[in-house]
Amino acid sequence: MSIKVLYVEDEVFLGKIVKETLESRGFEVVMETDGANVVRLFEDAQPDICILDVMLPNRNGFELAEDIRKLNEDMPIIFLTAKTQTEDVVRGFKLGGNDYIRKPFSMEELIVRIENALRVKQATQINISGDSLAIGRYQFYLNRQVLAIGSQEKKLSYREAELLKYLWLHRNDVIDRRELLNHIWGNDSFFNSRNLDVYITKLRGYLKEDTAVEILTIKGVGYRFVIS
Repeated sequence: MSIKVLYVEDEVFLGKIVKETLESRGFEVVMETDGANVVRLFEDAQPDICILDVMLPNRNGFELAEDIRKLNEDMPIIFLTAKTQTEDVVRGFKLGGNDYIRKPFSMEELIVRIENALRVKQATQINISGDSLAIGRYQFYLNRQVLAIGSQEKKLSYREAELLKYLWLHRNDVIDRRELLNHIWGNDSFFNSRNLDVYITKLRGYLKEDTAVEILTIKGVGYRFVIS
C-alpha cells in the first residue's frame, strides 16, 4: 500500500518535479496550487502526510495547518518555505508542524524527512495511549504539557514537551543529535544546537527527583534516554 502525500505548492515547475520524483519512489501524490482548495481536498483525499508550502495564494500554509489540525490532530505536516526568519520557524512548530524545510532542498532530504515524520507518527500510535506517559515516578500529561511527580507539577513549553516526547518514544536507544535537531527545530544549525543543549539541561533538572530517569550524553553521537 503506497503512502499518500497531499502536496501544496504554487510554483508549478517545482511542484511538477517534486510530484514526479515522489511518484517514482512509490508515493501517491495529490497536488494542489491554491490554498483555498486544500481543506476540501484534504477531506476527500485522506492523505497519510501533508507537505505545505508556506507562501500560497488565498490561504497560507500556516492557516492551512491550523485547519488540518482541527480535522486530524495526528496528521504529520511538513512546511516548505523560502523564508529564513526564526519567528516563521517558531510559528510553524507552534502550529503543530512536524518538520520545516527551507528552499532550495534536495529530493533526498525531503524523502528522508517524510519517512522520519511517518515513523514518529507510527511510533506514537503504537506506544502512546491515553493522555499521559509514565516516566519513572513522573507522569507526563501530553495534552496539558505538564510533567508531574507527587503533588508537584511543571508546565513545559511546546518545544520542551516535544523533546521529552521524542526522547520517550526512543527511550533506551542512542538518538543521533542531528536527528533530534532536525525533528524538533527543523535544522541542525549552530544556533539550534546550542538551544538543544539548553533544553536538555532543563529536562534533566525537571527529572532530577527520580534517579532512575537519566538523559545520558553519548559523546560525539547524541543522547540516550534511560528509564531503569
